[in-house]
Amino acid sequence: MTQSYPIIGVPCRSDISNVYKGRLLTAQNTSYLDAIITAGAVPMLIPLKLQNDQLEAIFRRVDGLVFTGGGDIDPTHYNETVQVDNLGKIQPDRDRVEIALMQMAINKQKPFFGICRGMQIMNVAIGGTLWQDISLQKPDALRHDYFRQSNLHYERDYLAHTVTFADDSWIATSLQTNTIGVNSLHHQGIRILAPNLQAVAHSEDGLIEAVEIADHPFALGVQWHPEELVDSQEFARELFTAFVREVRSIISSD
Repeated sequence: MTQSYPIIGVPCRSDISNVYKGRLLTAQNTSYLDAIITAGAVPMLIPLKLQNDQLEAIFRRVDGLVFTGGGDIDPTHYNETVQVDNLGKIQPDRDRVEIALMQMAINKQKPFFGICRGMQIMNVAIGGTLWQDISLQKPDALRHDYFRQSNLHYERDYLAHTVTFADDSWIATSLQTNTIGVNSLHHQGIRILAPNLQAVAHSEDGLIEAVEIADHPFALGVQWHPEELVDSQEFARELFTAFVREVRSIISSD
């Protein structure tokens, strides 16, 4: 019997590193793609210049979506002006593409997995807001921005703090645990939770670390970066495996 390989759409980002001077590149972190492949699916990169009907066309062709980490979301998408002096460079096309695809995935019940920025897009796309910078706007919080320069160097798989899951959540049941250690590579986070989301994990300082949508085939967002942990942490591998398993089961039932 031929193996079934679900197609997972992965929106790209614009590479502004100037590797090719004067040329804008469409890119994505290989860690996400490797995690999807290892879990038994095929990633399909989605460029950022697609317009509405083109996005709908590619949405129909993929079996699921992974929304990845990256730069900051324009605060206008959650009805705010810039309130901090360290907001990252905004990529308007990325915001537009990801919000449109996220709304499609939620409304049309297509499985998706949001990671870091991807969880924040999940919240913003359906009416939630963000801390524009946790350290500045929530000074009692833990340190979450272990990607920033400091006198110490932290690898991307450094387990910075723990998160605790709600007992009745899908993620706690799937991972068969209530607490895990996670890496932390973000400076923004969910401030006001969108009405349709359920907060199912928190860090010790109360920041929301995972969200789910009830009555959806698979709608999970996590604030940490499991794609950087698949080589060292079983729970990270299980998240991608469970996602692909659910996508495959939907394909099989159609």
